[in-house]
Amino acid sequence: MNIGAIEAGGTKFVCGIGNEHGEIFEKISIPTRNPVETIKDVIAFFDGKEIDRMGIGSFGPIQVNRDQSDYGTILETPKTAWKYFPLLQTIKSYFPKDMPFEVDTDVNAAAFGELKWGAAKGLDSCVYFTVGTGIGAGAVIDGKIVHGLLHPEAGHMFVKRHPKDDFVGSCPYHGDCLEGLAAGTSMKERWGKAGVDIHNEEAWEMEAYYLAQTAINALLTYSPEKIIFGGGVLNHPGLIEKVREQFSKLLNGYIKKDEVIKNVENYIVLPGLGSEAGLKGSLALVL
Repeated sequence: MNIGAIEAGGTKFVCGIGNEHGEIFEKISIPTRNPVETIKDVIAFFDGKEIDRMGIGSFGPIQVNRDQSDYGTILETPKTAWKYFPLLQTIKSYFPKDMPFEVDTDVNAAAFGELKWGAAKGLDSCVYFTVGTGIGAGAVIDGKIVHGLLHPEAGHMFVKRHPKDDFVGSCPYHGDCLEGLAAGTSMKERWGKAGVDIHNEEAWEMEAYYLAQTAINALLTYSPEKIIFGGGVLNHPGLIEKVREQFSKLLNGYIKKDEVIKNVENYIVLPGLGSEAGLKGSLALVL
């Protein structure tokens, strides 16, 4: 079976072709511009290739309820050129009418891919946070992706401020929500440089403090069997270890399970699928 996969991100669209085992045979990265230019390149990649079905993991917010007429439409995104763009319907129009399609958020797809083939393989639940320009969250509980009213937007949860943090926050909606305090954008605004150039130990202790609260909130609300952190910010050496340390300190022994007391290094982890979590997750959506 040949499966088409699209990881539609705000910076780039990654398109690929793979199979039901999570193997990617071919892929391409396309810069995200306006919808017309971007979709033209996406369709050009798939042109002439044999595909049986397709999964799409997209930046959001996006309508994920199949019962709604705007299923697969990007909603109130700050990327103004894409606001209310019918992503799924536009792409479907280039393929046979009976070809199966599934669409979800990119981070929900990543969570699902990690459950099927990655760090949460063999489990029934996991929560995945991607920490990059913004912060997104995806959750799979009892083997099913969590939707509800829309889909998790836990990147905008409220967290306690670090005692030494006087940064106002970068989120245009909430100021100092999680994304406003801990996303790559907020780090750059607070410290005056991109994360890759930040060598201030205090900066990373502060980042770990916020991400540890993120993990605690996920544990206390979803009770997942695995918490996964991905995204460019997590590439910083030693950050995941700092998150685990702060997690244990802040949780203070409240949840008395070996997974979070004795084996936290196996509970809070980096993606098993690496940078392909979103693309492989998009494959998994249509299985």
